Amino acid sequence: MTEENQELPAREAMEFDVVIVGAGPSGLAAAIKLKQLAPETAVVVLEKGSEVGAHILSGAVVDPIGLDRLIPDWREDGTAPLKTEVKDDHFYYLTKTSAIRVPNFLTPPLMNNHGNYIVSLGNVCRWLAGRAEALGVEIYPTFAASEVLFDENGAVKGVATGDKGIGRDGKPTSHYERGIELHGKYTLFAEGARGSLSKQLIAKFGLDKNSEPQKFGIGLKELWKVAPEQHKPGLVQHSFGWPLDSRTGGGSFLYHMEDEQVMVGFVVHLNYKNPYLSPFEEFQRFKTHPAIRGTFEGGKRISYGARALTEGGFQSVPKLVFPGGALVGCTAGFMNVPRIKGSHNAILTGIMAAEDAAKALAAGRQRDELAEYENGWRASAVGTDLKKVRNVKPLWSKFGLYLGMMLGGFDMWTNQLFGISLFGTLKHGKTDAQSLDPASQHQKIDYPKPDGVLTFDKLGSVFISNTNHEENQPIHLKVKDMELQKKSEHDVYAGPSNRYCPAGVYEWIEEADGPRFQINAQNCVHCKTCDIKDPNQNINWTTPEGGGGPNYPNM
Repeated sequence: MTEENQELPAREAMEFDVVIVGAGPSGLAAAIKLKQLAPETAVVVLEKGSEVGAHILSGAVVDPIGLDRLIPDWREDGTAPLKTEVKDDHFYYLTKTSAIRVPNFLTPPLMNNHGNYIVSLGNVCRWLAGRAEALGVEIYPTFAASEVLFDENGAVKGVATGDKGIGRDGKPTSHYERGIELHGKYTLFAEGARGSLSKQLIAKFGLDKNSEPQKFGIGLKELWKVAPEQHKPGLVQHSFGWPLDSRTGGGSFLYHMEDEQVMVGFVVHLNYKNPYLSPFEEFQRFKTHPAIRGTFEGGKRISYGARALTEGGFQSVPKLVFPGGALVGCTAGFMNVPRIKGSHNAILTGIMAAEDAAKALAAGRQRDELAEYENGWRASAVGTDLKKVRNVKPLWSKFGLYLGMMLGGFDMWTNQLFGISLFGTLKHGKTDAQSLDPASQHQKIDYPKPDGVLTFDKLGSVFISNTNHEENQPIHLKVKDMELQKKSEHDVYAGPSNRYCPAGVYEWIEEADGPRFQINAQNCVHCKTCDIKDPNQNINWTTPEGGGGPNYPNM
């Protein structure tokens, strides 16, 4: 591709059989499977975080179906960080002052978590990375893939990593390092939800022309060390209802894992309408509920993070393949929304893509479409998992909490018992950006101030996410039209970026000559919410210098 600055030195190029972008569950599963099938295959995995697992954030209760297929002896191996099996499974509807438990027999069997494991998904990825490296996979952390490369026929031939040591003025500093090109016969994109390169590929190849718009949620999470008397290893607790109103989708989780640790999280569906809503503040309010706050009495918050989730499901999965590569895992949208689980499907799709790529390489092919992967996923365990729950999200969005949840539960039961849905396959309609109402249609929400013990502010939370960026580097959050940002995002929608961002990145500062949009890019935890929820799609999230961003321990 044409260099933007001809004065820069040429990039070094490295050749591989398969290039994988992203060291999450799907990318590492693909790498491991490729080496299992063909040990001589040259495989490289790029990871933008400072280490594998640094940017991984998930609940997480893991369905082991993916690991069972990838590493059948993982239980006997004894090194896997899956130590706490689910023992109790509770589901609650919350009002402001009470918690009503939904009997387990009313929930469809697919919602049952027994046999699953409460884990730090970051630590699972660190473990998978070790298994991959033992097989000969090369893993490059701190290398952020920032550009897709194409060959003379228009097929993807690999990626280029971003330059390091570029100053805020766009010029090389004394620490400048040129990025490198990594060429592959096939390139797999495993970037997670709203991947920056995957977004470009979906647009370039029209991969989403026959699918519904992708839908997203914002997931916020804290890790706590709780008092021994509050710890119940193996307890999984989900809730819906308060503090969200009946027209705003979302819910919560509390997962009790080993070592007196409790993971608490809150998900808000990003098709919410009220621009005054703050997912971060709703999360803090949730912890004050009478049925919740006792868990944290005498405890200490250890870490915080946030990440977008793909929620469109079965009908929103785009075409997965294009000349030279494929999308795998959550970047394509394989999360099961009612189960709040995606890592099992991420691993399974990584395996499927790797199997097809291995066949193609063995046949001497390169840079064509991996048709078996595209044609096979719907009939696989992944397709079966997603098809049963395909209408839960659109029913909730259309009918609200009460009727939507009832209809969604009914639909899951009919799918479970009879393999059919009376609703067929419902559409999602609007994108999450299009769902936001003008501020004039809503009232401001008065959120309580944090107490610093149970509830906290954004900046203190970002601090314990260990987020760091080189401050002199160019801002990686690109506003396409600053005048539009003022006229619409500020004047019409009352500046929702200040509220939907869970890290205090965006501020509207009132000055003598009018409001100024300030971007505190160094706070960014790479959740991608701005890229999704901005009402004009006027903010583009791009990769910062490799190694920047959060450094999540045990998340």
